[in-house]
Amino acid sequence: MADDHAYAIFLNGSYGVGKSSVLDAVGDRLAAGGRAFSLMDVDWFHRSWPVAADDSENTVVEARNIAAVWANYRTAGPRQLVLSGVVTSSADLDRYSAAVGMPVRPIRLIARPTTIEARLRSRYDRHRQDHLEWHLERFAQLAERQAAADLDECVVDTDAVAPADVADIVLCHFQLGAGA
Repeated sequence: MADDHAYAIFLNGSYGVGKSSVLDAVGDRLAAGGRAFSLMDVDWFHRSWPVAADDSENTVVEARNIAAVWANYRTAGPRQLVLSGVVTSSADLDRYSAAVGMPVRPIRLIARPTTIEARLRSRYDRHRQDHLEWHLERFAQLAERQAAADLDECVVDTDAVAPADVADIVLCHFQLGAGA
């Protein structure tokens, strides 16, 4: 690969739709195809407490962390960047694009509420019930905000679809799948 792709792929979606699983599967598919890549689950770039007084949602810290890690990844050579997280506004897209220095192209993953609830319940054990309740109370509202924002290039339903198959759909959309 002669140079970086001109965009970053962003797996967008509410809690429990399978973003992290699909992110891993995209990496597996790209590796199997011999394509250089870097993966980032943006949730890990803002998990810090307490937050700064002027950055109540840790978005500034998150963007700085993403920029630093992306700069480090790029020292290993050109690669396709794939991120997963939540985008609900053009400001989110602008922040991520500025952090990585290129356009961010989101694909929204969705699932039925019953599927999401089952996935969330399997994620949190009895010692983390507060986390479960927090996510259960918010996933539908977040999905509605994402749909209303209408920022995604396409929408992929993850119900009854294996993460590897969703990864194939995503990579096909970007013409990075097998044979591309």
